[in-house]
Amino acid sequence: MFAMIVADSAQWWQQLWNGIISWDFLQFVVAFLTVFGFVLTSATILVLAERKVLAWMQDRQGPLHTGPWGLLQSVADVGKLLLKEDIHVSHSDKLMFLLSPAVFMAPVIATFAALPFSPYIQLPGGALTTGLVFLVAMSSIDVVGVIMAGWGSNNKYSLIGGLRSAAQMISYELPLVLAFVGVIMLTSVLAGQPGFPHHDTPGIGSIAPYEIMQFQNAAWRNTGIPVLDFIFQGFTPWTWFFLFQPLMLIIYYTCALAETNRAPFDLPEAESELVAGYMTEYSGMRWAMFFLGEYGNMTIASAVASYLFLGGFAGPGVSWLTAQHSLLWGFVGNILALGYFIFKIYALCAVFIWVRGTLPRLRADQLMQFAWLILMPVTLGNILVTGVLYFVTSGLPIWAYLIILAVVNWAGVFGFIWLVGRVTTATTRRAQAPAIRAQLRAKAATPVPALRDGVPSRVALPAGNRD
Repeated sequence: MFAMIVADSAQWWQQLWNGIISWDFLQFVVAFLTVFGFVLTSATILVLAERKVLAWMQDRQGPLHTGPWGLLQSVADVGKLLLKEDIHVSHSDKLMFLLSPAVFMAPVIATFAALPFSPYIQLPGGALTTGLVFLVAMSSIDVVGVIMAGWGSNNKYSLIGGLRSAAQMISYELPLVLAFVGVIMLTSVLAGQPGFPHHDTPGIGSIAPYEIMQFQNAAWRNTGIPVLDFIFQGFTPWTWFFLFQPLMLIIYYTCALAETNRAPFDLPEAESELVAGYMTEYSGMRWAMFFLGEYGNMTIASAVASYLFLGGFAGPGVSWLTAQHSLLWGFVGNILALGYFIFKIYALCAVFIWVRGTLPRLRADQLMQFAWLILMPVTLGNILVTGVLYFVTSGLPIWAYLIILAVVNWAGVFGFIWLVGRVTTATTRRAQAPAIRAQLRAKAATPVPALRDGVPSRVALPAGNRD
């Protein structure tokens, strides 16, 4: 009996050791460290970039004094937050108050589990087959953390800020998810075509981000010309989905702005009204975790957009180099893929900063009307149009359907811009009407001085007002 226990223990330790020294375990360690390090460092980089870009847009200098060109300003901010006192509010719900920053921050790291950074820097075992569902589920947990922060603070302003944020995030999450449907329909259309994924199961698309990326980069057929194969193998930007669904990219990005509480949808943190909203009672590193989560959500939204619409980490040379089955060239190919992916993420994050420095904050009624009365009907209409066009053009080649869909969708982009402009003007006039009428009534009640040759004449003042 003792010998059997010893033998089983030895076998278990041998299996554990084989797992630790395997390539899959090394891949997991590399992917985990890359994701964790990227999320933590991305926030500090984006904070500095936002200060510099906004200063450039507003003709200011930006941070200058901490480090060369102010490059160490974010490092100084991190040190300041680490040294700040962590103040707890009296008569608050301690458990919710202490756990809400972790609940808000945890999905930021977990979400990147479904987003490979390169062919090797991803969790072992292949892409998560239910990747989009996992992403949507993780994004929904942020709402719980926001409500916990507002309730646990025992502050009416924090509670109002948390409820406003929850209403905003839930409202804009619906059109954000519907924007995914157009992309999934395109994968279903391309499934079964030669060279595309799921060629043996025509009509069945994918909700895995990695496979959606492959659908956008599988149009190239090897020509035997080394230069062209090196550039375009696994990299065909003329089939990226933003060309066929540009309207959904705009709507997804708009919803991402609202989901991350960024301008012009930053009502939950309206400083003039709610004193930073649900974060009012937080200080030190707990406040920094909310701040880190906001910029982490920016990178997640940009990463998802790059996968669904901009080809993911695909770029010239990645597929060709990784297909050589060489350790050196495979390493180079993965570094290239990582560089392409990070470049796309920060390019989309720059649009976040650009929008913040350009657009004013919306009113609460405009924010909710925009989600329910404009974005929801537009996304549902896009799904209907995409399906109807497929059935109407069923007798034509796939490329003809894609061209017609692209033309219709780009026309929808200009129609959407016109619609938003008209609605914004109408709602602004409606909101300003009471104030304008009050000003007109006040002007009518004020006596107008008599004019003589264009110069107001003296008006006799009532007795007692001559001073």
